[in-house]
Amino acid sequence: MSSGFDWLEVESLDLDAQGVARRANTESPDGSSTPGKVVFIEGALPGERVQVNVSRKKNNWEQGQMSALARESSQRVRPGCPHFGLHAGACGGCKMQHLHPAAQVAVKQRVLEDNLWHLAKVKPERLLRPIEGPAWGYRDRARLSVRWVAKKDTVLVGFHERKARYVADMKVCPVLPAHVSAMLMPLRALIGAMDLREQMPQIELAAGEGVTALVLRNLAPLSAADVQRLRDFAAVHAVQWWLQPKGPETVHLLAEGGPGQVTLAYRLPEFGITMPFKPTDFTQVNPHINRVLVDRALRLLDPQPDERVIDWFCGLGNFTLPLATRARQVLGIEGSEVLVARARDNANLNGLAAKTAFEARNLFDITPAELQALGPAERWLVDPPREGAFALAKAVAELHAEGGFTLPRRIVYVSCNPATLARDAGLLVHQGGYRCSLAGVVNMFPHTAHVESMAVFDRP
Repeated sequence: MSSGFDWLEVESLDLDAQGVARRANTESPDGSSTPGKVVFIEGALPGERVQVNVSRKKNNWEQGQMSALARESSQRVRPGCPHFGLHAGACGGCKMQHLHPAAQVAVKQRVLEDNLWHLAKVKPERLLRPIEGPAWGYRDRARLSVRWVAKKDTVLVGFHERKARYVADMKVCPVLPAHVSAMLMPLRALIGAMDLREQMPQIELAAGEGVTALVLRNLAPLSAADVQRLRDFAAVHAVQWWLQPKGPETVHLLAEGGPGQVTLAYRLPEFGITMPFKPTDFTQVNPHINRVLVDRALRLLDPQPDERVIDWFCGLGNFTLPLATRARQVLGIEGSEVLVARARDNANLNGLAAKTAFEARNLFDITPAELQALGPAERWLVDPPREGAFALAKAVAELHAEGGFTLPRRIVYVSCNPATLARDAGLLVHQGGYRCSLAGVVNMFPHTAHVESMAVFDRP
């Protein structure tokens, strides 16, 4: 399906990194005017004049790929990866390599501001300077698909193709650490030589301080020959193999007797914190940005030595433990007893057991009564998953309306979804008695459309 030869002016980028344009208004015989359709254009950038091959048409919008370019954006750059593009078979792991990294950050800042205003009518009093870091080799966590292609007598290891279920034919990946990118072809050769090559759908990467772990999803037991192949590969490439025969709870180090000692860890040197983790644990993909993120969050929260702080969605203690080096007491709350136990172990390891406490709660169903039972805290750190912290924000709004409970003077909210941040911000500002004093983006995932951000809410 083609759109003809209309030239369109691209106005912005959407959350999927598609250019957004609008067709000319349609004039009716009675003199009225109908607004032109919005057109979403893959590969187009703001400020460009393009033609588009339309692949989908709806009543109010169209979608397609850029087919011709008459005016190029000054921010358009040559992609840094040979597998990036709009062509068939292109890798779908990145969406914005054709846009200068600094411009990517500006786009994400605009996405954050637009979501806060259009979804919640919230405007930050001041914008924070974006947190940026390395644009390449930053991704210490990745889930790589594995596919044996019998017709081609080859194995593919990498991300999926753009808008397809097929695995991209990747030979390198510049967003992965250089030594992992260089390992892609040897991994393909390894899997291709294994007896179980048709029953290994995934390899999960987790890099820590001096350790690179690879978790192999094996749908059947490995033969002795396959185990030896993995060990030989590990010796040559200095990696640590883990196996996952079923669910995440079955992950174990490749060793004679089953699960082995966890040696993966990341450090927050500014706070003297070392945090061990398992390769399937949730940790930040970008360790360089995480260190800056934690430092800024603590500076913005500004806990005092005599204050109590609550860290909501505390995970393994990424924020809880640094906070404990500043505040009198930190309560970390998470939805899983297992995670709470792990966070407690990390506090013990770092000598912070006396200044921390941990509890497991259903954070998606928390009530005002539960907040009251936890007791007041001068400051909160909130770091939810993509679903956001709606129940928490709603409970705050209800307690504010009732009065009588001392809510935190300051909340620092770290978000991985600007839409749910905006929803929760609307509750905090319009019903919870807070003002949004600061907000800004964190470029945790360069070259992708993912928007990580941080907002600060203060009470009068």
